[in-house]
Amino acid sequence: MDMRQNMRQAGAPKQIAAAVIGNALEWYDFVVYGFFASVLAQAFFPSRDDTASLLLAFATFGAGFCTRPLGGLFFGLYADRKGRKAALQLVMFAMTAAVAVIALTPTYAKIGVFAPLLIVAGRLLQGFATGGEYSSSTCFLIEMAPRGRRGFYGSLQVFGQALSILLATLAGIVVTSVFSVDAVNEWAWRLPFFAGLLIGPVGFYIRHHLDETPAFKATARARGAREAFVDLIRRRGERLLVCFVATIGTTISFYVILVYMPTYAKTEMGLTLEQSFLAQAPSLLLLMALTPLMGGFSDVVGRRPLLLASNGLLLLCAYPLYVWLQAERSVLALALAQIAFCVMMSGICGAFSTALAEQFPTHMRSAGLAIPYNVAVMIFGGFAPFIVAWLIGFFDTPVAPAFYLIFGASAGLLGVAGLHERHRESDIE
Repeated sequence: MDMRQNMRQAGAPKQIAAAVIGNALEWYDFVVYGFFASVLAQAFFPSRDDTASLLLAFATFGAGFCTRPLGGLFFGLYADRKGRKAALQLVMFAMTAAVAVIALTPTYAKIGVFAPLLIVAGRLLQGFATGGEYSSSTCFLIEMAPRGRRGFYGSLQVFGQALSILLATLAGIVVTSVFSVDAVNEWAWRLPFFAGLLIGPVGFYIRHHLDETPAFKATARARGAREAFVDLIRRRGERLLVCFVATIGTTISFYVILVYMPTYAKTEMGLTLEQSFLAQAPSLLLLMALTPLMGGFSDVVGRRPLLLASNGLLLLCAYPLYVWLQAERSVLALALAQIAFCVMMSGICGAFSTALAEQFPTHMRSAGLAIPYNVAVMIFGGFAPFIVAWLIGFFDTPVAPAFYLIFGASAGLLGVAGLHERHRESDIE
């Protein structure tokens, strides 16, 4: 075992824990907006038509994804030139500033059109920051991993995302159970955002004490951003396209199943936000438990077989589950459906991040991950709540989210089939 591997193993547990915690704090701020979209619709996008207000709120949620490719490109190139640690610190600073804008903006009733403009600005800054989070944290995790454990360590990136959704869900449970509906609509919705604002400095402190990865130190190159970008497109253009298509299925399932579902339960199943949050919590705990196990499993069987099987199951089960949800329309049915969805998603979450990271060498890995991932998320994930809400109206059926999930799973199967399988390679530097 070489010196670099010894360094990586010696510092890994503490560094990995710090990276995952920081990742969870980062994604919490981004997700909580989606959970409270129906409340924000009335506060910042009032309309005589409730559906129009909700669509405007979802469009603003999606607007945050328009800046993700720019943020991904900026932070990806920055991480490949300055290091993973430096990029992760800068991302946390930008996200804290963005959530401050959303938490402190007065409502439409108080400042008129400036309210939605400020919310859109906050979402755009959030998107820019989040664009750099996925690639920087994924690169950090797999480059700190011991040999033969990249799948497990890479899965902790999605574990951090699931933890953030759980934290946002718990925040939703507390707010909706402690305060009345009127209080939530008027002011209590801000409390989860204030919580995100308070934990921002904690995340920055955690990331300040990270070590740089040995892999980056060994391969760091003094290159300009333009030169690095051109080199990536010229040499790895095909890998970028494959990763883009593979990401479609992952991002659609993530945002439809985990982020949009509380709103779906309220608008299409007649449940309260409190009930939907309570129903979602067990499935998130299960997803958090299964994702690292699936990541470790991918170190044995490979990334592609696990990703193909998981996308295939989602393709087959999405429509029957939504039909059953509409037939039952209960908290128990929602909880069981979410558990089923999260079992299928765990295979995707466990292998996906590492599979994409393994497509690129260290010196262009962060940018190589950031570009296809964030473009796919912008198009198919960020506007997923908007698209699903539109599909429900267009087809006049509440099972329409299944159509979008089926499309995503089909694209995921196609993209995964084109990924290079590298789980047996001891070193991908």
